[in-house]
Amino acid sequence: MPMPMRGSGSPSPVAISTVGLRKSYGDKTVLDGIDLRIPAGSVFALLGPNGAGKTTAVKILSTLVTADGGQAQVAGHDLAADPQAVRAAIGVTGQFSAVDGLITGEENMWLMADLHHLPKREGRRVTAELLERFDLTEAAKKPASTYSGGMKRRLDIAMTLVGDPRIIFLDEPTTGLDPRSRHNMWRIIRELVADGVTVFLTTQYLEEADELADRIAVLHDGRIAAEGTAEELKRLVPGGHVRLRFTDPAAYTRAVAALTDAARDDEALTLQLPSDGSQRELRSILDWLDAAGVEADGLTVHTPDLDDVFFALTADTVPGRPDQSQETSR
Repeated sequence: MPMPMRGSGSPSPVAISTVGLRKSYGDKTVLDGIDLRIPAGSVFALLGPNGAGKTTAVKILSTLVTADGGQAQVAGHDLAADPQAVRAAIGVTGQFSAVDGLITGEENMWLMADLHHLPKREGRRVTAELLERFDLTEAAKKPASTYSGGMKRRLDIAMTLVGDPRIIFLDEPTTGLDPRSRHNMWRIIRELVADGVTVFLTTQYLEEADELADRIAVLHDGRIAAEGTAEELKRLVPGGHVRLRFTDPAAYTRAVAALTDAARDDEALTLQLPSDGSQRELRSILDWLDAAGVEADGLTVHTPDLDDVFFALTADTVPGRPDQSQETSR
């Protein structure tokens, strides 16, 4: 069963909505009744393992593939009844670049302007503005085949923006990019949203969804397993705790007496208490220790992150996955 969440604040116009969206390929059901409601001017992230149906959802909503069932509206247009109006309102950038490496970056932009039937002077103006915006002016007259992965991805998005779409589908936009290029792409996405663009993002990078998305849905076995803000999703997964580490056995013994609900590890001289990581709870734990005259040598806070949510909802386990906690000395 999906676990819907409710955000706060006044409702925004809806950019994308779906009800019961379905798609199968042969005997394999890829999407099994997807319900979405994405406010305009926001970033929505669709997470899921490989083969979960993320790209299929993008292809349906961008009119590249026809759904088998359900209803969808994009930019106020019915997907089935008026696909041409949908196409006029959206831009799509896939994980595999649409850039033609045999021509220059500038020529790629001009080609896109021609496809949008822009007058020549207008096409040149838009091209120059977008190349400057995406820091590609110096490379504009070089063959796109000479561009780095990050430059090609920036050019790809610049080409998408030639038609001034209000909704952009970014399917795995940072796959294969180095960390610096990935962070540059995040900056670009934030700037687009600041201009009022709606971004539908699919990604396997959980940090990316956490950084960018106003709302996140986890797709598993063709269904939405959970949907909400990053913080709402993190609260679905238990396991938050505080770990106290001691080097003095006598201090450890006193702490055991003071914190009777803690899970003990007598060999490691550590205590573990369930906690949501809030400042109030941490202060309460420290007050107990102070009252008992005990000082811990280390305090580690672990709160569930999107990795924990993802693995819990998709029933995946990753042996040896590193702990995401942070330790501070006291």
